[in-house]
Amino acid sequence: MTQSITDALHALAHQHLPEDIAERWIGLLRPGLRLEKVTGTGTDPVVGRLGGLPELPEDEEWPVWEGHGPLSFIASFDCAALPSAALDISLPADGTLAFFYFDGQLDGGVEVVAPDEPDSWAGARVLYVPAGVDVVEREAPEGIRPYPGIPLTARPETTAPYLWHPVVYREFGPMPDDHPVWSEDFQDALWDHAEGTEHRVGGHADPVQDEVEAEVARGALGNPPWDDPRIQEEALDWTLLAQFDSDDDADMMWGDCGVLYWLIRPEDLAERRFDRAMFTWQCG
Repeated sequence: MTQSITDALHALAHQHLPEDIAERWIGLLRPGLRLEKVTGTGTDPVVGRLGGLPELPEDEEWPVWEGHGPLSFIASFDCAALPSAALDISLPADGTLAFFYFDGQLDGGVEVVAPDEPDSWAGARVLYVPAGVDVVEREAPEGIRPYPGIPLTARPETTAPYLWHPVVYREFGPMPDDHPVWSEDFQDALWDHAEGTEHRVGGHADPVQDEVEAEVARGALGNPPWDDPRIQEEALDWTLLAQFDSDDDADMMWGDCGVLYWLIRPEDLAERRFDRAMFTWQCG
């Protein structure tokens, strides 16, 4: 029998950490959904897709960053088709979530969408289309080349926090530099456990650089100095909505093999305030 991801992470913790610390670290694991490309067998349920053309209400304007141009359609998923009962966030039970991003097609990548640049926030959008609303497939605006459409399926997975995530500091702090969680053996084991390209809904974000939660928290606070303790506190209030990796099949490359991230506060998610989601991206 194939070992489950949950069992594998538990085993890694018990193998590389003292028993009491292993159990506390395991308590920080969170359920997520890994979005994978549908295989040729056609037996996996389709829950969404990368690229292609979005289906939007006729009266819904294509997202635009004023003064810069239209955004590109990145991905969407059918909330009713997702096995979201496995998650610890309150996704809508039905309807569709669609993700758009100003990807540089119109300006050669000159303008960057970033959480510390409030004037750029309009360059990334999440649209929620409730169930029962009539939609039509929309052609991409002039100058925007749609990405190849890739159908996606989803499987539950257990996700681990980045080792410098604020929840780790909250659980184990104060943490000396030689804390077991930061040991080279444990870091290497987690790295070897990673499965490569990952599109994800819910769970812990998988950062390319440092914790993405701190990036959006600092932006939400108005960009105080990085050593401002409010950043770590605010970061605890943000959770991953979805991340979309660079993907050769979808012809998506975010910088140098980077990842796009959308995060949201749980209370905004519960109220379906997707306009309050924050975006960031990282690359190698």
